[in-house]
Amino acid sequence: MKPEYVFGFLDEYLGHDGFPDYSGAENGLQVEGAGRVTRIGAAVDASERVLGRAAAEGVDLLLVHHGLFWDPRRPLTGRRYRKAQILIESGMAVYSSHLPLDAHPEVGNCAVLMRALGWGATERFGEWKGVEIGWRTSTAEPRDRLAERLGEVVGGPVQILDGGPDRVEKVGLVTGGGGSFIAQAAEAGLDTLITGEGAHHTYVDAMELGVNVLYAGHYATETWGVRALAEVLSERFGLPWHFLDDPSSL
Repeated sequence: MKPEYVFGFLDEYLGHDGFPDYSGAENGLQVEGAGRVTRIGAAVDASERVLGRAAAEGVDLLLVHHGLFWDPRRPLTGRRYRKAQILIESGMAVYSSHLPLDAHPEVGNCAVLMRALGWGATERFGEWKGVEIGWRTSTAEPRDRLAERLGEVVGGPVQILDGGPDRVEKVGLVTGGGGSFIAQAAEAGLDTLITGEGAHHTYVDAMELGVNVLYAGHYATETWGVRALAEVLSERFGLPWHFLDDPSSL
């Protein structure tokens, strides 16, 4: 498969052009590779360990949510050199999508996790720099049961900040480090926010603003998008893929 077809499709499908993101996200093609795409790998992080595994397993296109370039100082020394060496020697391409993949209505982390919880993703929530990243919905279940069900879906523990009512009715969901959306949840009339993690002060925010917060893990809430995206590529271009799971426990 000619890589330019795959990369062009990804750029358009994910809507990277003009989508705001954090400095260093570098959405799109980060490493061009050796000019072939025969096997896709999907991973949350472009870590040295993941790159090494991908190279050993014959991956020549790695889709990641967290890419290579978060540090604004980028000399090719130490771990940066080791990553570059893996990529050059293997000829592997790296394609990254951060907030556009969180927000995407079909393969986004937020949308896919919403569906996994049995909810439709129909109303947006979680505005950041003029775009909305997550979704909101209505439900009717005890807070503890929702946390238990969420843990079953993500396959890990869920921390509860019980600032809201025992019975959940209006929920917002933003994957990853979404603790900063507690105030927005309160302003939107939501009683519960589902996300991955947040800073220490978000406990006080939840208690004082009257919002339940369910922290299900940054990594655990962001495995969904890269897997869904790899499946789309597999169906469109007939390429095999697999997920390189490397949990951070965070």
